[in-house]
Amino acid sequence: MIYFDNNATTRLAPEVLDAMTSVLAENFGNPSSAHAAGRSAKYVVENARDEVAGFLGARSSDEIIFTASGTEADNWAINGVLEAAAGKDHLITTRVEHEAVRKVFEALERRGYLVTWLDVDEHGLLDLDALRSSLTDQTALVSVMLANNETGMIFPVGEIGQIIKERSDAIFHVDGINAVGKIPFDVGSTEIDLLSIAAHKFYGPKGIGALYIRDGVRLSPVLTGGNQERGMRAGTEAVHQIAGMGVAARVASASLPLDRIQAMRDRLETAILDGVPRSFLNGSPDTRLRLPNTSSISFENANGEMIMARLDAHGICVSTGSACHSQGSAASSVLSAMNIPYSRAMGSIRFSLGRYNTEDEVDRVLDVLPGIVADVRAIAGES
Repeated sequence: MIYFDNNATTRLAPEVLDAMTSVLAENFGNPSSAHAAGRSAKYVVENARDEVAGFLGARSSDEIIFTASGTEADNWAINGVLEAAAGKDHLITTRVEHEAVRKVFEALERRGYLVTWLDVDEHGLLDLDALRSSLTDQTALVSVMLANNETGMIFPVGEIGQIIKERSDAIFHVDGINAVGKIPFDVGSTEIDLLSIAAHKFYGPKGIGALYIRDGVRLSPVLTGGNQERGMRAGTEAVHQIAGMGVAARVASASLPLDRIQAMRDRLETAILDGVPRSFLNGSPDTRLRLPNTSSISFENANGEMIMARLDAHGICVSTGSACHSQGSAASSVLSAMNIPYSRAMGSIRFSLGRYNTEDEVDRVLDVLPGIVADVRAIAGES
């Protein structure tokens, strides 16, 4: 199997599996228990918290709260701010956010909140002047992703944070789920107040995420009960999942930058655009503005679902966009926001490479893809 869908999830790193297996066997105590077994489990949790804090560049491990997923971290960041910030009703986000953010804002808009939706251009770049003009003294929250999960476009969150803090006292949330682990990042050097991440995006286990909460930021608890996670998220910690996230963070930090992966991605992308007629890149051609592993390419007048299925029949895993909405028949909301024509958007394929991919796998994809696109177009009466 050739796995080119690493933005959906990544393979579990061997080091992570070893750590989780050991914890399951040996550190089975409840971290809240005062006896030796509990203290042993507590040590595992706090060691992992230190690893994640160091990975993100947080000033203190106390700024890291573990969650059950990136989606929970995103939802909690947004709703928790609004519960703690009474009286303000203006929110700002972008039209290309992941569903875990976008759908929350859509629901808040239906409840009466005033939401400013920032547009992107045809390359997926944000208009920062629009952000400047949108900020008011009633702006409670701004939420902008670090990098888009479909196109790989990286947003300048450092500059965005400065704009927000110069013009308002709004809380700044960043969805870093699809970017952290792919590009060097230091949250402590930014004006980011809240940052969401998920372990399975950087070779850790599914079912564990984290929310960075800058010291001093007011946020309502996400779960009420015991005093776990500094009273912010009640419930017995999933020690083995947390341990896995800690190891994944350490390994990912040591693996940056992703030069080898970017070289493979660039070769794949260039060969497709040069070799497959009427193929178009979604996103900026400037690779410095995109994640080093991601290429979103549209094949005009070809059905992306059919291309994906035929690649799958060859043992090649790709996606048509975000894994969270790839089963639908509508054009991607991201590509629609970029004003990509429907004839291209419906033929979009996302290739996202990872740590375990090889040059031979790139060759194999390049060998079969042109024929697949030609066959799919022929079925639709195109050539």
